[in-house]
Amino acid sequence: MCGRNSLFIDQADLEARFDAEVVTDGGYTPRYNIAPGDDLHIITNEAPDEINAFHWGLIPFWADEPEEGIINARSETADEKRVFKQAWESRPCLVPSSGFYEWKSPNGGSKQPYRIYREDDPAFAMAGLWDVWEGADETISCVTILTTEPNNLMNSIYDRMPVVLPKDAESDWLAADPDTRKALCQPYPNDDLDAYEISTRVNNPDNDVPRVIEPLDHEQSGLGEFSSG
Repeated sequence: MCGRNSLFIDQADLEARFDAEVVTDGGYTPRYNIAPGDDLHIITNEAPDEINAFHWGLIPFWADEPEEGIINARSETADEKRVFKQAWESRPCLVPSSGFYEWKSPNGGSKQPYRIYREDDPAFAMAGLWDVWEGADETISCVTILTTEPNNLMNSIYDRMPVVLPKDAESDWLAADPDTRKALCQPYPNDDLDAYEISTRVNNPDNDVPRVIEPLDHEQSGLGEFSSG
């Protein structure tokens, strides 16, 4: 599951990081709390030198009216599902992120939000699929984020995680054939992801401010005590 994202890197740094130019109508605005139904900035295989904003939630092509759409797709079965099949075959994309959020329920208690980020990289890429829903009076460019089994870090928080791509695999994800991309849909293999507890202010999407990413109690601690190995 990946139900909340952020992207607050400066535009110039974002463009330099992905060697692409922001072309979004209205420009780029840093976001600390991006919720489903909002726009995600993405880089598609058809325009790898452009960063554009797509609706977060892939709308089924058979839908008569626009809807919120499907925010996540299981990478293990996306190629088999009718709703994702065409996008899987020919429409991969990168979803830049400054960190995503997940919630842990210790012993069935209240859900505790965590921020998951890459300390050595102010923006990394998650694997996604994009599509264009066509209605009678409008078209909507939309995107879903692929998920996979958790790595050791994420296993202590939740039983799924987005497909976070190593930096050297980002261009392959956009350019490769479906079988090669399938092989890239693995739990993030490197040890440079980290996580820390944040306050529940992230639960409200209206709280789209820098305070969202502040460590709980202002102590940025990792998950060593929770790690499964």
